[in-house]
Amino acid sequence: MHPLHHPHFVNFIVYFNDNQDFFECHEELEHYWKAQPDFSKDYPLTAYILLAVGLYHWRRENFIGAHKLLHKAERRMVRFLNEPSPFTEGIDFSTLYQQCRESMHAVERGESFQSFEIHITSNTLRALYEEAQSTLPLLPKNSIDIIEKHRLRHRA
Repeated sequence: MHPLHHPHFVNFIVYFNDNQDFFECHEELEHYWKAQPDFSKDYPLTAYILLAVGLYHWRRENFIGAHKLLHKAERRMVRFLNEPSPFTEGIDFSTLYQQCRESMHAVERGESFQSFEIHITSNTLRALYEEAQSTLPLLPKNSIDIIEKHRLRHRA
């Protein structure tokens, strides 16, 4: 299976694009990442995890945390701009990288949160995304339940 066709990655894109539930983005990819036999902090999925968590902090106006995480995401993403990786195929990765950089600079300037989407370029990934959209229960975009998810979640 192509790494970006994995159900956890597809769910990540749905949460990222459809309701900006960056906490769930993190949860989905952490499950996927930790299931890899060679997982480490340098594993390609961590760039996406750091991006989502950085955006989560930025929306909550934690500018210090957001900058730190977006900077780490940018440093990991830059490695994949010039070397082919199955973890960048099927999405417009160069645009995603640029959006990460622009977000990092906006955070440095203390600007308000600005969302963006991950652009899908693969027909197969697009079909998987559309299928997942119809099955995932999504909280309302920009609801307090999403913005403060780490505080409001049940830890049973």
